[in-house]
Amino acid sequence: MTAIHSVKGRRVWDSRGNPTIEVDVRLEDGSLGRAIAPAGASRGTREALDLRDGGNRLRGKGVANALRGLNERIAPALIGMNAADQLSIDQKLLALDPTPIKENLGGNAMVATSLAVLHATAASAGKSLWQHVADHYGCTASLPLPEIQIFGGGAHAGRRVDIQDFMIMVPGAKSFDEVMEVTNEVYFAAGDLMSSRGCLAGVADEGGWWPEFKSNEEALETLILAIEKAGEKPGDRVVISLDVAASEFGREGRYRLALEDREMDSGELIDLLGSWLDTYPIVSIEDPLGEDDTPGMVEFTKRHGESVQIIGDDYLVTNADLVEQAKADGACNAVLVKVNQAGTVSEAVQAFSAARQAGWGAIVSARSGETEDVSISHLATGLGCDQLKVGSFTRSERMVKWNECLRIQEELGTDTFAAGRALRGTWWGRKQTGMNR
Repeated sequence: MTAIHSVKGRRVWDSRGNPTIEVDVRLEDGSLGRAIAPAGASRGTREALDLRDGGNRLRGKGVANALRGLNERIAPALIGMNAADQLSIDQKLLALDPTPIKENLGGNAMVATSLAVLHATAASAGKSLWQHVADHYGCTASLPLPEIQIFGGGAHAGRRVDIQDFMIMVPGAKSFDEVMEVTNEVYFAAGDLMSSRGCLAGVADEGGWWPEFKSNEEALETLILAIEKAGEKPGDRVVISLDVAASEFGREGRYRLALEDREMDSGELIDLLGSWLDTYPIVSIEDPLGEDDTPGMVEFTKRHGESVQIIGDDYLVTNADLVEQAKADGACNAVLVKVNQAGTVSEAVQAFSAARQAGWGAIVSARSGETEDVSISHLATGLGCDQLKVGSFTRSERMVKWNECLRIQEELGTDTFAAGRALRGTWWGRKQTGMNR
């Protein structure tokens, strides 16, 4: 047994310049694990809560209370525990704060601690974190297919467009490095197009272009042109992925697209999104309906679940019970896995396992408020996740995660790249085996 010798939390800063928490876990053999909590802007109501101080200082986003709880309650409780027993560590954290959304100690304090323990155990074993994750959870490691934002929208870009993420994937690539090269071409082609049209407002929270489009569909049309300008045929090697984040503009089955001054019910939104699926090479769509709109999500999945990946993010909040319920309801066919959304590593892995048992896809994801922490690159690889979503192709808090995957690729080899296997259940996957869309 390698026991925990010390746990120390400190305030650091995320990609938005907001305070967040970093935790060091030192083991008795001297091994060190370190992790930082990210923060989301688009958040499900049932996800783990970041504990903030409130008040006027730091716009209410201070973390002094969360750090106090970490250093005075979490640290003493974990000292002496076996760091290799991740489940027991996380169960201890949950016992210290049994509230459903971690409102007493804060999901930010808990997730940084949980991840730091995972890092410390890997260091003690002399393993890369991805290898430790694969060994610990009995998974076959493989490099995930990147899902990369080209245009930011919604809560990530001042709501200038309603749809939160316009992304690409390159399932036809033979290596992770090839994905990076193709994405570079598409990303800068998109920027050139927007600049020439006068519709480039800057860079959004996650590094994608901040657009000045007149409609949501104009973003799709521009993305198609960018793919073509990069020398690619849309729907061939390169496909489109959307994060609708419908909870951000809908409640109780009513949705309002502010950019187009248009209000609709669930059925009308499903029809609109269905028309996009028919027109553009979209292979994946996240949160197409709101987290409170189960009938809408079920209907969307019934219509399109055999042809595209339908991901639950706010709808499932990395919760195994919600994944199992959605499977029973016939809603979604993939889960977004955000460790800080769950609050601990063990809860995130349980949601991943529930998705696998349901025959679903799984995508490990970063948050819009990120740091130089690379934990999720290793988690996605070690678990053998289908895809990894960390934002766009600029800003160091994003690129550090893509670059870490390139280093992991050197250890694993290109034959472990998920690539098209990640989308085998979609129209794109069937097209590769000679079946029609």
